[in-house]
Amino acid sequence: MTRKLFGTDGVRGRANTYPMTAEMALKLGAAAGRYFRRDGGSAHRVVIGKDTRLSGYMLENALTAGLTSTGMNVLLLGPVPTPAVGFLTRSMRADVGVMISASHNPHQDNGIKFFGPDGFKLSDEAEAEIEAIVEAEIQLAQAANIGRAKRIEDGRGRYQEFVKTTFPAGLRLDGLKVVIDCANGAAYKAAPEVLWELGATVVPVGVSPNGTNINDRCGSTYTQTAAEAVVAHGADVGICLDGDADRVMILDETGRVADGDQIMAMMAARWATDGRLRGGALVATVMSNLGLERFLDARGIGLERTAVGDRYVVERMRAGGFNLGGEQSGHIVMTDYATTGDGLIAGLQFLAEMARTAAPASGLIRQFETVPQMLKNVRFADGKTPLEQPSVQAVIQANTLRIAGKGRILIRKSGTEPLIRVMAECEDEVMLVQVVDEIVGAVEAAV
Repeated sequence: MTRKLFGTDGVRGRANTYPMTAEMALKLGAAAGRYFRRDGGSAHRVVIGKDTRLSGYMLENALTAGLTSTGMNVLLLGPVPTPAVGFLTRSMRADVGVMISASHNPHQDNGIKFFGPDGFKLSDEAEAEIEAIVEAEIQLAQAANIGRAKRIEDGRGRYQEFVKTTFPAGLRLDGLKVVIDCANGAAYKAAPEVLWELGATVVPVGVSPNGTNINDRCGSTYTQTAAEAVVAHGADVGICLDGDADRVMILDETGRVADGDQIMAMMAARWATDGRLRGGALVATVMSNLGLERFLDARGIGLERTAVGDRYVVERMRAGGFNLGGEQSGHIVMTDYATTGDGLIAGLQFLAEMARTAAPASGLIRQFETVPQMLKNVRFADGKTPLEQPSVQAVIQANTLRIAGKGRILIRKSGTEPLIRVMAECEDEVMLVQVVDEIVGAVEAAV
């Protein structure tokens, strides 16, 4: 069964434009309610969280209407990180969790992500079934069975208390000055409060959301602002989250950035030494740098690669019994603690290593030398298929042969935006630039 609405991370698009309209949110809510009420009964509930986008109000109300129309009782969490929804779905014994967020995208975009009762994101098959219900006539509840909605005032606090339990009990953050950039997003209250309660001196950045400034020149996709704050305040480390706080980038005391690959390398090595790394391997995507693979191999640690998308990382982790995985973009998944990427918990793991070793951040963020890598994006109009054009395929094939034995090429269509992503790795940086530019030029000509 194919999916049209759902991409690699839920349903996503420009707010008030198909499919991110109030009408579609209502239908999705009703379809999800019907899907999760297949066994009947009257005790069904759903938790809904959101980030700080202006369009979140509209989509929250529409989803609530759709869900209650099929008999689901809705528990509204307000602005909370995506991993909080996964956690609270399980904690509150809900049948389904919903997060309204477009993650690292600008405020004009929004998205709807669903979590099952186990707190994990839905499978492709489940999403396809919900789509089929959207396209059919949805069976509504009888008037007496319409669901209720209730706002949960302490959802964020419950999540914060859980997050603190993931930090080693014998450690504190006393003496550490930490810049925390919350991207004007979902963690703008939770992250600074957790760090302060663990003893850190906190310098907050990106904690004044106004509905339109989420991810705007701040957060994990724009680390310059946090880097400037680290230097200006003489901070020991910087932590940059994205809009829904499921990604993280770490900055050392000079403002230098460590991406997800470097963070995963540090954690994998530490967990392997401590005998905590289940399956003896890290799960990462095809985007992770070849340098990470070499680093792990030298330590007898395996690397399991998946398609791009944290949900595919999680699926492989669950299938193989692994407990650590993630993406270069900063999704770090630790199934000992969370059901999805959690930027705050990953940041705490890094801080714990600083506290345990008394090493500066600069001594921890560079675990391996990266193989030169270049990534360029080409935007295209929805409905176009530039990668299927013969002219583009010819250029890709020629450059694949050219780089063979020296590096690799990865070209894919983004699952969250109308972009073609062209990535290559090669020890020869001159060849790397030439290969990427030639392919990008061919794609641009086609679009």
